[in-house]
Amino acid sequence: MRREVPKALADYTPLVFPGLMLTVFFVVPFSIMIAVSFFKRNPSGFYTPDFVFDNYARFLSTFFGGVLAFSLMLAIAVAVACVVIAFPFTYLLTKQSRRVQTVWLVGLLSILSLSEVIIGFAWSTLFSRTAGITNLFVALGLMSEPKALLPGFGAVLTGMVYQALPYTILVLYPALVRLDPTLLEAARTLGSSPPRAFVNVVVPALRNTIVATLIMVFVFALGSYLLPQILGRPQHWTLSVLITDQAIYQSNMPFAAAMAVFLVLISLGLVGLTLLIGRREHAA
Repeated sequence: MRREVPKALADYTPLVFPGLMLTVFFVVPFSIMIAVSFFKRNPSGFYTPDFVFDNYARFLSTFFGGVLAFSLMLAIAVAVACVVIAFPFTYLLTKQSRRVQTVWLVGLLSILSLSEVIIGFAWSTLFSRTAGITNLFVALGLMSEPKALLPGFGAVLTGMVYQALPYTILVLYPALVRLDPTLLEAARTLGSSPPRAFVNVVVPALRNTIVATLIMVFVFALGSYLLPQILGRPQHWTLSVLITDQAIYQSNMPFAAAMAVFLVLISLGLVGLTLLIGRREHAA
């Protein structure tokens, strides 16, 4: 199909409604958030309209640096863990029959219907001392007594990987389904073992897809809010949790808006990088 160049003003009519929705639900709120980020906090009220850089200057504090570093580290860990688990799983899934693939995909879609609250409290139950998984280890003789596995970094990482893993598989699935099977056949013919062929052929062939998936999961994990609160300690809170804490409990809306602007800009930059990688892959 050949793309026709718009010739009249009426040809742009289908773009009016999406453009209006984008303006109302993104441009206007984001503009207000940017404006508030330069306001001055008023201890007796909410904030006072002004134009100061004090809120952005707080980014240089040790506390903010620690929260930002932890948020980035946690998002990177979730992205890497999801891709490492999902890539071989999805590859093996594409080798199964259509019926098996359908059952697994329906199961993954059903997991996506679960809210973050349900996932958080389900994992908090599994990691608890009274009804958690350690009671099974005690019954098997692997532990002497049950203990709680939360709050902690491991619990936060596990919950976030569980939440992001279905998205990762569903993103990787189309690329792996379209992978030319003759590439692996050629590698096997040349004497390569299946694991070696997977590492040396499949992974390089889908390098751009893997990078785009890593970025997508990173952005998804960077905005996590409930799971770090439910499964972690205050030192495991992400930037999103800190934004809510400053806006609601500390009544410091300007600083919360400045952090939100910073988080949105990081997310938009990474999304733009993902689109660029996808465009290059399509062109290749």
